[in-house]
Amino acid sequence: MCDYERGSKRALLMLQWMPHVIPHKERVMLFRRLVGKEKQALGLVEMSCTSPHTTLITVHRSRLIEDGYQQLSSVSANALKGIIRVKFINEQGLDEAGIDQDGVFKEFLEETIKMVFDPGLNLFKTTSNEHHLYPSSTSHIQENHLSLIEFIGKILGKAVYEGIVVEVPFALFFLTQVLRRHGAFYSFFDELPSLDPELYKSLTFIKHYDGDVSDLELSFTCDEDFMGKVVTHELIPGGRVVPVTRENKISYIHLMAQFRMHTQIKEQTCAFIRGFKSIINPDWLSMFSPPELQRLVSGDTTDLDIEDLKRHTQYFGGFHGAHRIIQWLWDILIADFSRAERQLFLKFVTSCSKPPLLGFAHLEPPFSIRCVEVCDDQDQGDTVGSVLRGFFTIRKKEHTTRLPTSSTCFNLLKLPNYSRKQTLRDKLRYAINSNTGFELS
Repeated sequence: MCDYERGSKRALLMLQWMPHVIPHKERVMLFRRLVGKEKQALGLVEMSCTSPHTTLITVHRSRLIEDGYQQLSSVSANALKGIIRVKFINEQGLDEAGIDQDGVFKEFLEETIKMVFDPGLNLFKTTSNEHHLYPSSTSHIQENHLSLIEFIGKILGKAVYEGIVVEVPFALFFLTQVLRRHGAFYSFFDELPSLDPELYKSLTFIKHYDGDVSDLELSFTCDEDFMGKVVTHELIPGGRVVPVTRENKISYIHLMAQFRMHTQIKEQTCAFIRGFKSIINPDWLSMFSPPELQRLVSGDTTDLDIEDLKRHTQYFGGFHGAHRIIQWLWDILIADFSRAERQLFLKFVTSCSKPPLLGFAHLEPPFSIRCVEVCDDQDQGDTVGSVLRGFFTIRKKEHTTRLPTSSTCFNLLKLPNYSRKQTLRDKLRYAINSNTGFELS
């Protein structure tokens, strides 16, 4: 690992071709160190508003994608790796007060990613069986679709670069292409069930068909339904007039699978890769397999480690590690909540149901819990009185009707000072299952 960091070609080749010989966690730690070293080399100073690499953007809530794209798509890759400050304009056209600029950027990043990967925008689609994302072949109905997809690649690259986990489940065949792992021995046909199980069944039928394949009257073409019209694509030059026969059916099957999984979305995939790899060094990505890259984007697949979360939680409003409410919370998460409910809890607070790959020490901003006395629209932050009341468990008024809330942009859980453990458990369970009381800022 040290040889790799020193730039050894031998170590680089080993990690490119045999990354599995190094434990996954060590490769993730190396990735984070490489990011840190690059930031140092580029002079990217954390938390410095006067840094020459600080970019300020103004974004209207109603035009999140448009404003973000317009102001960031032309920014250099190195500037995107630096500090980005975001000022939101609300629905009334007024500036929103930002409590913490890094938290506001995290909100912008998460909300933008949520919107651009929505299949309704038609830049990305989902597979029919597992609902995993891959580029849409009909994205051209959007103006500047390739530039938009390149921008999406940059935004997702920025999230990975900063260690911000986002819940974006990609199709593995797409991640394979992002990593350029579809070499001479890669079979698109074998991966086709993950995209189109029905087409796979049809091609398998043709592959094993004992009769005269020419009776099926197939040609080397692929039909696509585009906005109610059938568009025919040739799999080979002149494919419309080339019939599928017993002799060429294997070639037809593989060409069809390659067209659906690669050729049809090649432009979109290349645009995404351009954006993503302008932020993330391709040599660093070569250390990971497609499933490992998914974990780098969306976090670990293991259960929530409560002890690790305890060690790296910050407290505000009078709460502390030994506070009755906090002790109740940990007990509830361990003893009363199922694994699925713990995932919902984490998603409620951080917007992602999976923990960071290297644990909560690497969560940015740090996981925090704050004691609150009033509803969110009346909350003015901590005061001397509220902190003392929270610390000494003195209730200003009974909180039996209030639900826990969260600010996902700051990874902050806001808990009323409940008088009974059962009330805390019931209210928290209701909140995480319904997102009632959920807020982003």
